[in-house]
Amino acid sequence: MKTILQAENVEKVYRVGSVDVAALRGVSLDLEEGEFLAIMGPSGCGKSTLLHLLGGLLTPSGGRIVLDGEDMTAASDAKRTDIRRRKIGFVFQRFNLFPTLTAEGNLRLAERIHAGGAGGAGGNNSERRREVLSLLKLEDKMHHKPLELSGGEQQRVALARAIVNRPAIILADEPTGNLDSENSAIVLNMFQEMNYRFNQTIIMITHNPEAAAMCRRIVQMRDGQIVAPNTGLQV
Repeated sequence: MKTILQAENVEKVYRVGSVDVAALRGVSLDLEEGEFLAIMGPSGCGKSTLLHLLGGLLTPSGGRIVLDGEDMTAASDAKRTDIRRRKIGFVFQRFNLFPTLTAEGNLRLAERIHAGGAGGAGGNNSERRREVLSLLKLEDKMHHKPLELSGGEQQRVALARAIVNRPAIILADEPTGNLDSENSAIVLNMFQEMNYRFNQTIIMITHNPEAAAMCRRIVQMRDGQIVAPNTGLQV
């Protein structure tokens, strides 16, 4: 099995006035290609901070993060941005869709960013867009703008945008936090299908035990540390 992500003794300290606040206290985590991992823990335990560090949105105060063979910690801001563009798909609790673009338009924008702004074939794959939207049961919503979609449909478009370029890893921060139970189930089933069908590697932050139970592995965090590396269901 290929190791897709390695976090070694990662620390994050924030300066609040004259006080240092430790958000992460030496977190180590290895993730193999094709894993579907849930990270759980109480609010304020450092889950989202860890996810943002793994995705290169923040820089650690200490430790090392290697994603698909590339050292995120040693990389410049421009290099981290490039790694994110090429290798990471983000799904957040807030959908962050461009309101003036249709569902397909949001995916096309993601393709262009992935291709470095190129307008050629690398940034315009209509067949793949249709495949992804069909997988997420959105084929009849391709030409709808976000305000014409329900919350569940918007989250599915956000998920489609994250996976359309087939990134090495998807990082999802409470992706069902704003959804009702029916739409939550649809989104979680789509994550599970992507994991099994495409061997897509996924890390999901969640407070929901039912959502976590759909993952292959669960880790628990508390006070900025992983306290139970294999707590919960593992399949």
